[in-house]
Amino acid sequence: MANEALLEVNHLKKHFSLGKGQLLKAVDDVSFHIKKGETFGIVGESGCGKSTAGRTIIGLYDRTEGEVVFEGKNIHEMTKKERFAFQRKMQMIFQDPYASLNPRSTVREIISEPMEVHGLYSTKKERLERVYQLLEDVGLNRDHANRYPHEFSGGQRQRIGIARALSLDPEFIIADEPISALDVSVQAQVVNLLKGLQKRKGLTYLFIAHDLSMVKHISDRIGVMYLGNLVELTESANLYKNPLHPYTQALLSAIPIPDPDIEDKRERIILKGELPSPINPPGGCVFKTRCPLVMDVCSTIKPEWQEVEKNHFVACHLYNKSRTDGPPRSQAAVSKWG
Repeated sequence: MANEALLEVNHLKKHFSLGKGQLLKAVDDVSFHIKKGETFGIVGESGCGKSTAGRTIIGLYDRTEGEVVFEGKNIHEMTKKERFAFQRKMQMIFQDPYASLNPRSTVREIISEPMEVHGLYSTKKERLERVYQLLEDVGLNRDHANRYPHEFSGGQRQRIGIARALSLDPEFIIADEPISALDVSVQAQVVNLLKGLQKRKGLTYLFIAHDLSMVKHISDRIGVMYLGNLVELTESANLYKNPLHPYTQALLSAIPIPDPDIEDKRERIILKGELPSPINPPGGCVFKTRCPLVMDVCSTIKPEWQEVEKNHFVACHLYNKSRTDGPPRSQAAVSKWG
């Protein structure tokens, strides 16, 4: 895997105006980078802003502040011609396979339409052969090309969505909760398909989900979002072995462990308190209203985004290097569930 960053997100903000001076701060100062060939996962509760971040990165939403740099170019400052060429390099797999496919179009039309728009392949026959190849790549067959979306199961529809995303030979794919609408029995199949395609085609993924166990299975690094903010970021294995932020610890404590002896002994971390609104987020630390380890400083000062160990970043006052009241107390929370 190459070390160079394919995508850089710097201080990205996306605020929606609700009128009367109200702003919904869906994404509020988020920064990270994604290396070429890796899968970067973003996890968090529903409404934390992870899907909005993905749509802003690809340009479906215009950003409020910050920049998204892809291969050295700011996506939101591209000319119309540059944006058209960029669309071939970055594609998106949507959450709902039922809503993301045109019910009046055949599978062949759905997959070949991006090729026609971008002028790929000189004849209809060449495009049709490409459609057949893509269907086989995602585990379907050429007989499916003349069927309509309603004739397929949810898992098959998502495979069609993946084939459409691959039709322009992109380098980077944003997978926006691609398995959340699927049956549990199908989810692992789709994730394994994505991993196989990545290996064969050298793809880079931004994988957005709320299922932490599945994110661990596919991701190299993971960022945890809460109320529009990144609160922790590290390598996948390290996040599960050594979670630092109290919110991350609570999320991971909800994952069942397939060992009854360990599962019976560990204690689930139940978050209490009020879930704030992104329309009026709290000052200081955004997690303070639910944090079991809240301190006075959390009410007034927003924690800095800092690297507390190599390649492990967290925004939490528990790890502020200027603290003098002993070791990070969040380790006590970790010991409750192992």
